[in-house]
Amino acid sequence: MKSIFMRFPNGKPKALTFSYDDGTICDKKLIDIFDKHGLKCTFNVNSGMFLSEEDAVKYSDDPTRRMTEREMLETYGTEHEIAVHGVNHLFMEQLPAPSALYETIEDRAALERTFGTVVRGMAYPFGTLSDSLVNGLKAAGIVYSRTVSESHSFDIPSDWLRLQATCHHDNKRLNEFADKFILSSPTDEYFNRKPWLFYVWGHTFEFERNDNWEIMENLADKVSGKDDVWYATNIEIYDYTDAYNRLQFNIDTTLVTNPSAYDIWFEKDRELICVKSGETKRI
Repeated sequence: MKSIFMRFPNGKPKALTFSYDDGTICDKKLIDIFDKHGLKCTFNVNSGMFLSEEDAVKYSDDPTRRMTEREMLETYGTEHEIAVHGVNHLFMEQLPAPSALYETIEDRAALERTFGTVVRGMAYPFGTLSDSLVNGLKAAGIVYSRTVSESHSFDIPSDWLRLQATCHHDNKRLNEFADKFILSSPTDEYFNRKPWLFYVWGHTFEFERNDNWEIMENLADKVSGKDDVWYATNIEIYDYTDAYNRLQFNIDTTLVTNPSAYDIWFEKDRELICVKSGETKRI
């Protein structure tokens, strides 16, 4: 029996994703940076805090204000993901269970109406959570939710509803993580060849308030355009990983069936293998 390790689409051993909260006007500049470099991001939005057109004019001098619904539709496009952040950005674990469920479901429903997409991801407002809240998210059809805890690793999440990013963009080790991610690879290892996920989170208004947009501009320059990296949204990585985990192997791992809608890649004894959607394959 040979060792088997997941690989991302086209056999890539690494994936990169970003997650940014609150839906402020600063998201526009971040998207300009991401689109220029071919990077993808998940934006976590509070539907109950869309700014009115009148207030957008009133607060037009505030470079960190919230966006209107129209501005959001014009800004996010189709390459990036929209996800739940609670209708009103409350401490959801402190709410009665029905109220927390409402904050989730109503935000999901409003975002789906606005953006015409199926919304299944989330980031916890303030990063706070509880076991009962996690159970409520499952009932609301949320498949992952990001905390504010940091793993300082490239490990694939084991608990997607208590999702940890690698680090915040202000983490002093950001460049250290980025250098390792770009200059090294799980394929350099002899035994532990597990895939890597580099996950960065934050709020775009922090760049504006701290006058440090160069952090993201430099990071984007460093990590973009790499042939061995899959640039994806949070939900794309979740769905691919979920599909990989549903592969059906026989006992001695010489036969595999892929029941999912995705072509799935993995490495078996250093050989790259692709099992197409619906395929049963001798390996």
